[in-house]
Amino acid sequence: MTPPIEKLAKIYLEGSPITISKKTTEELCEFIMGRFRDLPFAVQVSDFRRYETVAEMFADIDNGHLWELVENYDTQLYPNPFYGLAFLAVHDYDHYLANTDFSLSGEITAYKAIANQSPSLEVQKILYSEIVLKSAAHLYLGHTPEPKVVFAAAT
Repeated sequence: MTPPIEKLAKIYLEGSPITISKKTTEELCEFIMGRFRDLPFAVQVSDFRRYETVAEMFADIDNGHLWELVENYDTQLYPNPFYGLAFLAVHDYDHYLANTDFSLSGEITAYKAIANQSPSLEVQKILYSEIVLKSAAHLYLGHTPEPKVVFAAAT
């Protein structure tokens, strides 16, 4: 059962940002770049190209390329914007491999795909914040929230 969007969104929106150690940041970046190098398509950057549906995105991946928006690069989490681009491309490919949409349920499925390959629990928690909690906040607000990483408290 998928948790309610509002509950997860509030964890993200009301949560205090955490500080990530240099070691964990390096581990996250190495993991993302390893997955990025294995992508079987070209990633293209755009100032305006946005996928309205997963079907559009999946069709482009089938044709050997994927568009990513410049505005989506998170420079708060990564040492440079390229890692944000790489993360988004890897995440979109997880949607493709899992044949899942951009709903909360789809984001949770995509998260599980990458979390199962994650090198550590700390990286898994960052990915959960970036994929599940941030997506829930986006769906709840109707726009992208301010970027940050929060860890969900145990309930």
